[in-house]
Amino acid sequence: MGRRNRNRQKNQQDRDGKSGGKDRDSAAWGAGYSEIIKENKLFEHYYQEQKIVPEGEFQQFMDTMREPLPATIRITGYKSHAKEILHCLKEKYFKDIQDLEIDGQRIEAPQPLSWYPDELAWHTNMSRKIIRKSPLLEKFHQFLVSETESGNISRQEAVSMIPPLLLKIEPHHKILDMCAAPGSKTAQLIEMLHSDMNVPFPEGFVIANDVDNKRCYLLVHQAKRLNSPCVMVINHDASSIPRFQVDSDGRKEVLFYDRILCDVPCSGDGTMRKNIDVWKKWTTSNSLQLHGLQLRIAVRGVEQLAVGGRMVYSTCSLNPIEDEAVIAALLEKSEGALELADASADLLGLKWMPGMTSWKVLMTKTGEWYTSWSEVPSSRHTQIRPTMFPPTDPEKLKEMKLERCMRILPHHQDTGGFFVAVLVKKAPMPWNRQYPKVPKPPPLPPYTHTGSAIQDVVIPPPSKKMKLFGFKEDPFVFLSEDDPVFAPIQAFYNLSPTFPKLNVLTRTHEGKKRNLYMVSKELRNVLLNNSEKMKVINTGVKVWSRNNDGEEFGCAFRLAQEGIYTLFPYIGARVVDISVEDIKVLLTQENPFLSKLESEAQAQAKKLTMGSIVLRYQPDAQNPGVPQCPIELCGWRGKASIRAFVPKNERFHYLRMVGVEMFLGKQGKGARGSGEAGESPTPPAEEARKVKAEEEGEAKVDEVSDGENGDPHDDGQSGDTEAAMQS
Repeated sequence: MGRRNRNRQKNQQDRDGKSGGKDRDSAAWGAGYSEIIKENKLFEHYYQEQKIVPEGEFQQFMDTMREPLPATIRITGYKSHAKEILHCLKEKYFKDIQDLEIDGQRIEAPQPLSWYPDELAWHTNMSRKIIRKSPLLEKFHQFLVSETESGNISRQEAVSMIPPLLLKIEPHHKILDMCAAPGSKTAQLIEMLHSDMNVPFPEGFVIANDVDNKRCYLLVHQAKRLNSPCVMVINHDASSIPRFQVDSDGRKEVLFYDRILCDVPCSGDGTMRKNIDVWKKWTTSNSLQLHGLQLRIAVRGVEQLAVGGRMVYSTCSLNPIEDEAVIAALLEKSEGALELADASADLLGLKWMPGMTSWKVLMTKTGEWYTSWSEVPSSRHTQIRPTMFPPTDPEKLKEMKLERCMRILPHHQDTGGFFVAVLVKKAPMPWNRQYPKVPKPPPLPPYTHTGSAIQDVVIPPPSKKMKLFGFKEDPFVFLSEDDPVFAPIQAFYNLSPTFPKLNVLTRTHEGKKRNLYMVSKELRNVLLNNSEKMKVINTGVKVWSRNNDGEEFGCAFRLAQEGIYTLFPYIGARVVDISVEDIKVLLTQENPFLSKLESEAQAQAKKLTMGSIVLRYQPDAQNPGVPQCPIELCGWRGKASIRAFVPKNERFHYLRMVGVEMFLGKQGKGARGSGEAGESPTPPAEEARKVKAEEEGEAKVDEVSDGENGDPHDDGQSGDTEAAMQS
C-alpha cells in the first residue's frame, strides 16, 4: 500500500474511539494518562472564535470537557430478553448501587436517556474507571461484562447511539455502514433490522465496512454477539467502496442502499472526556487534513444511496470544517439531488444546537484566520480548500438549511461532543444522470432525451485483480439443494420443507464440512454476484457443527447455540420442553442425569435417541414470577444424562433470568452462585466421574474454530463450552 493509502488508513482510525487499534475503554484509562494536563489554549481560542457554544456558557463547556465521561449502557432492543434484562437492572443492580459513596463521590441511581425509546438506554454518574476498579461495584461490573459478551448489553457512549436512530431502519432496508469499526453503531443497525423476532430472515441486511483489516475482526466480534444471518463484514476504503451488483429476475442490477451510515474518520475532539490524549494532540491541522477524506467518503455514500433513501453523516468532532463544511459542499455538488431532513422531532428530549451558517478557517502555523477562499494566499491552497468555507451566496446558503444539522455539546446533557446531519436523496447525483438509450430503429445520438425519467445508470469499471491485505480468508461456498449433507440432517431434525437450503454455506471447497452457516437470501445474492470485487471478512451465523462420531447417532452435525434462534422455526423434531427448575439444573451441573429433570422433560427426553437436541422453555403468562420470554438452548441427549451446550456468559445470562446469580471470585478465579440455596455451578467430582463412566460410547463434540483452516483471528464465537462438557 502506498504512502497516501497508509496515511488514509491511519486517518480513518483516528475517530470516534477508533485510534491506533486500541479499545476505547483502555484508550481512556491506560497507564500514564493521569499525567496529561487537560489544557489546550489553542483549542479554547479556536472554539471561542467559532462561537459554537452559546454566549455565557463557554466556561461551563470547558469545565465539563475536563470531567470524566459518565458510563452509559444500552440494552439490545430486538431480543425478546430485553424486558427481562431491563427488569433485572432496575430491580436488582440499580438498587444495589444507588446511594453508595466511592472516593468521596455519591453514586446516584442510573436514569434512562429521555430521548432513547423504551427505556433501553441508561445514563449513570459513574465513570468507566470507577465501575471497573471499585470493589463495591464488582458484581455490577461483572454483570455488564458478561451481558456485553452475550450480546444483551452494549456499553456505548450516549451520543454514539444517535445516528442509527435517525436512520429510521425498517426490516426490509438494505443498509451500508461505511466506516463501521469498532461496531457499536453497527450492532444497533442489526437490532433494528430484527425488530420482529418472529421473522428469522428479514428482507433487509447490513453490510458493515471498514478500511482497516485488523479492526474488521473487532467488528466481526461485535456483530457475532447478535447472531444475525443478515450481516456481512467487508474490508474496503470507504471513499472508493465498489458498487455491487445483484441478480433481479435474471438481470444484473446495481445495488443501491435504502439507508447509509456515514460515520466518518474525524479529529475526535468531542471525545476528550474519554480519550484524554486528544488534549495534547489537538490542533486545527487535523481537521484541515481530514476534510477532503470526509467529503470523498460522503460523496461515495450518496452515490450508492437509492433515490428516496436516507444517509446520516456524523462525526465526534465539534469542528465546522469537518461538519457543516462537508455537508455544505455535498449539498452544493448535488445540485438539488440532496436535501437536509428536519430531524428536530425525531429524538424528543435530546438537547442540540442548530448547525452553523458561518465559520472561519484557521491556519495553525501562521495563526491566520480566513473567512473566505478569496483571502487564502496561493501558497496555502494545498492545505486549505474552497470546500472548507461556507457558501458566499446568501440565497444558496438559505436553501441549504444548514441549521437542520445537529451539534451536541457536552455540558448540555453530560455527554461527549457530537455532530450529525440527515440527508435525503431526491434524485440521482448530477454526475450519475444519464438518459436511457433508445432502442433502434431509428438510430439516435447517445443519451438523447426521449421524455423518460432520468435514472442512475452505472457502467462498472474494468475489473482489476483486487489486492488483498491482512489474513487470507477461507472461501464462502454455498451448498446445492441436493448436497448429500442435507439428507441425514433433514431426517434427524425433521426440517420443514420451507427450510432454505440454498442459504447454507461452508468455508471449504474440499474435505469434510466442519461447520455449516446460514445467510439471508438477499446476502446470498450479494455474495454470489460480487466475489471478484469485494473482500468479505465474515458473514453468516453458524447453525451446525460436525461431531467426531455423530453418524452412529443418525446425524453427523450437532446444533450450534449461536444459530439456534435462526434455525429453530424450521426444526420439527428432537425438542424437549423444560421448566425454570430444569434450566437451573442444566446450566449449573455439567452432566446431570435425566432423573434430575422434572417429569415432563424427563419423559420427552427418554423418547429420543442419543444426539443433539433443542431444550425449549416456553413462558407461562399466568406466572409473572418466571421469565416471560421464550428460551431455546442447544443440548445433547446421552445414554443416561442430558447436557446443555451453551457458552459461559450465556449460561450466566440465562441463570440470572431464573434467579440464580453467577459471578467470578477475586482475580476471576472460579464461579460463585447466589440466590438459590443448595445450587452449585458444577457437580461434585464423584458425580461427574459416575456420569462419565455410564456414558461410555457417547459422542464427543469437536472443538470448533470459526474458519475451516483455523482462523487466527477467531474469537471462538464465545465458544460453546464443549471441552468442559465432553463425556
